[in-house]
Amino acid sequence: MSNNDLQAVLDLSCEERYEYFLDLVGEEREVWILINSDEHFLKLHSDEDGGFDYLPVWPSIEFAEAHAGSDADLSPRSIPLPQFLNRWLPGLKKDGIEVGVFPGSDESVWITEPKDLEQDLRDELARF
Repeated sequence: MSNNDLQAVLDLSCEERYEYFLDLVGEEREVWILINSDEHFLKLHSDEDGGFDYLPVWPSIEFAEAHAGSDADLSPRSIPLPQFLNRWLPGLKKDGIEVGVFPGSDESVWITEPKDLEQDLRDELARF
């Protein structure tokens, strides 16, 4: 994917990036996160609605790398979709962590409950 194509997708609205995420993850069967040098996943905090933590996720390594930018402590990690659906999302729900789907170039992000993302991903998979 060229830098122009990458930027064009990052400039989409939150809702359009969410749909792009579902489509690409449905095809590729993997989700991307960022981890630090201690092997801990990147967790961000939002001050909206009284504050909450969320796990940012991306549909491909290119977008995760673009978000990490020049931060040498962050590296992309692939999670196979079955593992994400069956282990990660239930664990996030149990820990009270939401999911930030595909942060954009303007730092906007689609925040969703793990159970809602699970349902949307399963619906996407059912299309194939």
